Amino acid sequence: MSASRIARIDVHPLRATLPKVQRTSQGDYPAIELVVVEVETEDGTIGFGEGLCRRGAAGYARFTEDALVPRLIGRDAGDRRALWKAMRASLSGRPGGQVVEAIAAVDIALWDIAGRQAGQPIHRLLGGMGRKEVAAYASSINWLDDATVEAEVAAVLKAGFREIKVKLGHPLRDAVARAKLVRRLAGDEIALYVDANWAYDVDDAMIVGRALADLGYGFFEEPIAPHDREGYRRLAQHLPIRLAAGESDFVAGEALTMLQDRSLGLIQPDVTRSGGITETWRIAELAAAFNTAYAPHVGWSGAICVAALLQLAAAAESFRTFECMVYENPLRDAFTQPLVGEGSQLVEGKLAIPQGPGLGIEIDREALARFRIA
Repeated sequence: MSASRIARIDVHPLRATLPKVQRTSQGDYPAIELVVVEVETEDGTIGFGEGLCRRGAAGYARFTEDALVPRLIGRDAGDRRALWKAMRASLSGRPGGQVVEAIAAVDIALWDIAGRQAGQPIHRLLGGMGRKEVAAYASSINWLDDATVEAEVAAVLKAGFREIKVKLGHPLRDAVARAKLVRRLAGDEIALYVDANWAYDVDDAMIVGRALADLGYGFFEEPIAPHDREGYRRLAQHLPIRLAAGESDFVAGEALTMLQDRSLGLIQPDVTRSGGITETWRIAELAAAFNTAYAPHVGWSGAICVAALLQLAAAAESFRTFECMVYENPLRDAFTQPLVGEGSQLVEGKLAIPQGPGLGIEIDREALARFRIA
């Protein structure tokens, strides 16, 4: 049997309570859940991957074990595109949802294996731009009271961030007032961005977007529902601010629609939702072909997601800036060696790219067991 053939796949559903509740326009998030997939080949090489869950990680784990794993055992781990298609065939219908998020975890693990076997970081396997570090922005200033916001802005400025993202929601008057407050606190030299988590309809987004443009904000992320393609086209035609989206899309075909109609100025696929490195790299390459900025979405994810996205950021031609989550997250902070993508690692506004083989990190197995859902 080939040394690269898949011999074992273990699936680990994880849950961690956040030390500080995170709030967006969509509500409060007191905990995060995700799935970690561990793949071992015949020669003993082990790779790890992560899939987005937010909630219901145990269900994702069962789906992966029942629907995906039987299609993979005994196959060559190097045939990543063929394996992606085999996993996609486990469910009919349009690509998206649970199946693509579960595929993401397996696919990242397969790339980790490829890098380990080659003795190279993944960004080198992708062709790379030679980046050893990437610009990063603090994410995010919560949609909470003004006193909390003032403290959060002060903290990220003290940490050395030169770019900051702010959460906004309803009512509109409060949203505009918050944008003004953060600009006053940060000063004119700091790049500011907004994430609305699709809080608005098109008309409300027009009001907020114009205010943000007047205040010098750099991009307006997910102002409206991601499926409202015509709404994004209208906003792009009338707002003098870069629109950002893509974290809610699953495959390159969805990204292509918004790239072709030029409704986005910044595309933000999430590697743990968009089918892993194989499919997310397609999106990043499409962004370059359409001369559109690429900024990986991190969100409430774990260390494996962060490491995978840093590898993509190092390699992507049109990369713009990296999302560095500044809240405490046990599934990132206590999960790997070395620590990856954490604000304390910032040097002159930049994060280092892991240079070890594969993802460039080692998983703490004690943490893997500690956070596992029974």
